[in-house]
Amino acid sequence: MSALPSLRPRPGNLREIAEKIEEQTGLRVQVLGGSLVMSPTPRGKHAGTIRRLRLQLDPGLPAGLAAYEVSSVAMPDDPDDYATPDLIVLPEAWDDDDNWLADAADVELAVEVISQSEKARDIGQKNDWYAVAGVKALLVIDPRYGTWAVHLRPGNGTYQQVQRGKHGDDIALPPPLELTVATDSFPLYGVPGRGADRS
Repeated sequence: MSALPSLRPRPGNLREIAEKIEEQTGLRVQVLGGSLVMSPTPRGKHAGTIRRLRLQLDPGLPAGLAAYEVSSVAMPDDPDDYATPDLIVLPEAWDDDDNWLADAADVELAVEVISQSEKARDIGQKNDWYAVAGVKALLVIDPRYGTWAVHLRPGNGTYQQVQRGKHGDDIALPPPLELTVATDSFPLYGVPGRGADRS
């Protein structure tokens, strides 16, 4: 792998730096709150959770909406900030869009699957980022503990309503999705150091 160019992070060039890091390292890079946030590519049970969720979403989404992976969302009115959720529900027009950043106002649902190494502070900051951006609904699935939360009604920099449950409880997604997602097949992470997934 060649060395990364010696770019100095500053407001206005963070997206460029994030793209170069992704190209050179394969890491997943986001710009949240003006900071570069890097994480490894999801593995095993992390990716399996997304796949199992998508198998339920795809056939039940309303006409005109579709689920996408590896699509990023822009922070409105910010030249740098963007997030790349694990899964995102957008209008199907995204299929033919030349932009690489979706408009937060178009996002019906963003999904984040927590990695085994994520810290509570980082999770909270990311949740708040989606609320500030105005993403209507955020589903957070945590395979560390077998829990989930649907965050709704963004306002004042946070989500005003949160519905929580555990694996085995159905998730009722809000309008316009109005789907029920079964979680009993969602995997749990194993014990680190014993061949378990660490992503």
